[in-house]
Amino acid sequence: MRGEGINSRLIVIGIVVIFTTLFGWLLFGNPSYDPYLRVPGMDNRPKGLGENDSVMIGEFFEIFNSSVTKTSGSWPRFRGSDYDNISTDPTPTADSWPAEGPPVLWKVPLGEGHAAPSIYDGKVYILDYDEKKRADALRCFSLETGEELWKRWYHVAIKRNHGMSRTIPTVTDKYIISMGPRCHVMCLDRVSGDLLWTLDPVRDFGAEIPQWYTAQCPLVENDIAVIALGGTELLVGIECSTGRIIWETPNPDAWKMSHSSVLPATIHGKKMYIYMAVGGVCGVSAEGDDIGKVLWKTSEWSPTVVATSPLYLGNNQILVTTGYGAGGGRINIEKNETGFSASVTEIHTPKEGLSSEQQTPLRTGEYIWTINPKDAGAMRNQLTCYHRSDLRTPVWSSGKESRFGLGPYMVVGDKLFLLNDDSELFMYRMGTGSATLIGNHRILDDGADAWGPLAFADGFLLLRDSRIMVCIDARK
Repeated sequence: MRGEGINSRLIVIGIVVIFTTLFGWLLFGNPSYDPYLRVPGMDNRPKGLGENDSVMIGEFFEIFNSSVTKTSGSWPRFRGSDYDNISTDPTPTADSWPAEGPPVLWKVPLGEGHAAPSIYDGKVYILDYDEKKRADALRCFSLETGEELWKRWYHVAIKRNHGMSRTIPTVTDKYIISMGPRCHVMCLDRVSGDLLWTLDPVRDFGAEIPQWYTAQCPLVENDIAVIALGGTELLVGIECSTGRIIWETPNPDAWKMSHSSVLPATIHGKKMYIYMAVGGVCGVSAEGDDIGKVLWKTSEWSPTVVATSPLYLGNNQILVTTGYGAGGGRINIEKNETGFSASVTEIHTPKEGLSSEQQTPLRTGEYIWTINPKDAGAMRNQLTCYHRSDLRTPVWSSGKESRFGLGPYMVVGDKLFLLNDDSELFMYRMGTGSATLIGNHRILDDGADAWGPLAFADGFLLLRDSRIMVCIDARK
């Protein structure tokens, strides 16, 4: 027993000697090793260093083809030109489809995800994830042919998490703004694809990457990019030409970034940005000397998972919805001589009234359209219409034989296009508070998780499932 104790002590002494020798060599005998690089505060790196710090946003650029187009229509951002998911494109659309379905013009394989395209001046822009390169890639295609024209990309590690990319870039006549799964923002020159500036909300503002990665779609107005951070600042306004932050919205309540996107609305004659964060809902001034200032906020509506965006109902009221049992609600915005205030005047469960899990509802005049979530009881997954004065009682629904999952929908002229989870496309003719099915066809035989929002311009309808983007000729 005594010999075993001596042997144990000798082993310990040997390990100490080896460790001390190795450390001494690293410290003094290895010229490539700098011990100060391991000391916090002495490595010239910002505080809160994490994985994002090694990402060189927008580092690489590749050109593949040039393109001449005859098209000029646009679907420049999330929910289109007017933020309402309604296309005013004058191109007449077909009233029916042949037995083989609407003409498919082209298909493009994508990385797994639910990101959707925007369209501008005959070009399609989509933020994709390249699984082989392990890279975010803003890709540009010809709307007419599907040829890839160029892509701007950068290495970033993403793990599959109910898909990866899920945002929509915003495109103006001068700029393209994209936001990657881990919140990386980049601004490009629209014509050349040149990188103008980048932003890392996690590194620069202490933001937290939302569960299932970010789904926020950037907002650009008057060449100012509006980004919700949910870190040290709640929102920021960034000058697109320079990348300079020109206004900031404080975040004293430590609200966090959600999957919701910022949308503008004019309420009581004041233009404001409406944002539904994890923690509450707020209205931020979008104009004047007080731009960036919180005009009103409420924590009465604060689900832990927020995917949809707020919808302005008119009459100084906002509709809020989300899934996972939270349901929907109505927020009333009041104004007096001291300023604005908000009160939640209605909250209902999915079984009690209008709700939505993933797609933001749309409004046509007095009526609100939604696909109710899977926990809505008898109305689950049905396309449903409500009058804006009554969010509990449907005025029309697609019926129990027509359920659509989490799929997207949009209005084009007098028609509503809807895509179900399995990539079956439905076409309804719109009525006043009702709709009539006039066509349906399975676009992708093996389509699955077709959740990315639709886009439409010049008679071309863009849709996707989790792996493929498709362009359909919807013209008459």
